[in-house]
Amino acid sequence: MRWVRFDTEKGSHFGLLENQSVLSTSLTWSEILAGHTPNPKVEYALGAFPLLAPVERPGKIIAIGLNYMDHCRETNTEPPKRPLIFTKFTTAITGPNTPIQWASALTDQVDYEAELAVIIGKKARHVSEAEALDYVFGYTCANDVSARDLQFGDGQWIRGKSLDTFCPIGPVLVTKDEIPDPQALAIRCILNGEHVQESNTSEMIFGVGHLISFASQAFTLEPGDIILTGTPHGTGAFRNPKLFMKHGDRVAVEIDGIGRLENTCEVL
Repeated sequence: MRWVRFDTEKGSHFGLLENQSVLSTSLTWSEILAGHTPNPKVEYALGAFPLLAPVERPGKIIAIGLNYMDHCRETNTEPPKRPLIFTKFTTAITGPNTPIQWASALTDQVDYEAELAVIIGKKARHVSEAEALDYVFGYTCANDVSARDLQFGDGQWIRGKSLDTFCPIGPVLVTKDEIPDPQALAIRCILNGEHVQESNTSEMIFGVGHLISFASQAFTLEPGDIILTGTPHGTGAFRNPKLFMKHGDRVAVEIDGIGRLENTCEVL
């Protein structure tokens, strides 16, 4: 199934995307995660209402640094021996076709990072890698937007990666049954029509199953939690010359089998 969340004059609703139509449902986010059977009520044309981030605010966002071999090569960094975990504040979440915003007085080095986002479907603690994918609800596209001057200047990453709107996700949440192998997905980032990242999730150092198992040894993963699985090579900070996003830019993340997440950039 392909879930979307959309906004109407009566509030936000979840629906199933089928071809160019959205079948609205009365199910809540918790009921969807629990596997309740959809009960389509009304059919809308796709585009009749603005799409929102396809998940409600999660308990936490778990992000992974340096998890693609090609990204390690471009940064001249030794691949990590174990997953490098950090977090983004949940207030950073925004949806498709919304502006990524930042103040020029705060940062002028805003970078893109195309990522596969994993949505946890059930409580996970001390799970093995072999069973880890059973705890996945689905997948979506994400852009781990990063203020590099804050990230590197602070000596830790949270502030520079947690500005409001710095975690676009969507537009569609694809359930795990439609993604038989999350380590075989082409992933790319397109900035103003130019392909700036082009890779495959097979380049991940630690696959989705390993990440879930590793994280669950340390803390509980809850339904609706998001794992951002890392970004491939091509980020702007490690280009020569460097390439940072600016006012009016359009940035898109594409993942085969999932969709295209597009946002504009707005300097305040």
